[in-house]
Amino acid sequence: MTVAVIDQATTLRTLAASQRRAQVFAITSGKGGVGKSNIAVNLAIKFAESGKKVALLDADLGLANADVLCNVDLQWNLSHLISRKRTLQEVMIKTPGGFYLVGGASGLAKMADLTDFDRQHILDALTELEEEFDVLIIDTGAGINPNVLCFTRAADHVLIVTTPEPTAITDAYAVAKVMIRDGQDRVMSLLVNQVTSPAEGRAVYERIAKVARQFLGVGLYDAGCVYADEAVPLAVRRRNPFVLSAPRSMASAGVAQLASRLQQDSPVRTHPAGFFHRLSRWLKI
Repeated sequence: MTVAVIDQATTLRTLAASQRRAQVFAITSGKGGVGKSNIAVNLAIKFAESGKKVALLDADLGLANADVLCNVDLQWNLSHLISRKRTLQEVMIKTPGGFYLVGGASGLAKMADLTDFDRQHILDALTELEEEFDVLIIDTGAGINPNVLCFTRAADHVLIVTTPEPTAITDAYAVAKVMIRDGQDRVMSLLVNQVTSPAEGRAVYERIAKVARQFLGVGLYDAGCVYADEAVPLAVRRRNPFVLSAPRSMASAGVAQLASRLQQDSPVRTHPAGFFHRLSRWLKI
């Protein structure tokens, strides 16, 4: 084999390796209590059921609770990774739903105040997630604080979760407005949770999307809706994701449709740089 052929083969392998990275979804909301974390956990399960290798990062740095919804006890979390007491592989745990969970911790609410060395340490470790997984779901906190925005800015696709409640609708639009005006290239879609009918979900979507088109000049993709279902609070109390405890429920059907839509219908822009590389630039490391 000539030197030129060897160099070309090496280049192709390097290029292929650089393109093997997780598709990153950030799931956020304007206010708490809209079911964002529940959607994130159950969506991760549906992605895993489709054969993808999935990781969920609980980045709700103040109120991390994905482990409670999954009925797993975390011996270690991101705080142990930052303090260098544990590696990423030790912090990460496989859940009964088939995906891997990286648990958050309330101490991470001051992530922006960490030293550059600390932030570089955690971001270097988390970059491994992109190389190892097909799908990476980031469960952000609610609202528009800097910790939330740094994750949504770096994702390929941001899913905004709202409910038909007027305050939730207002706050969802506020989140969309902030993200749209920051000039980042990413897809944004809206999921309406806890609806009583598809018509109600569509009406909420159209209301927010119309205002976004009129005043912000952009469109939001329709991610569909999930029914208000008694199976959901029952599953939460039992600490068992509803797509597992009630797979035939209307809420489970909604999440299954969401997973299908995110994978097939809604476009996802894949950034040339990795998620955590882009996140580190946003944190100015």
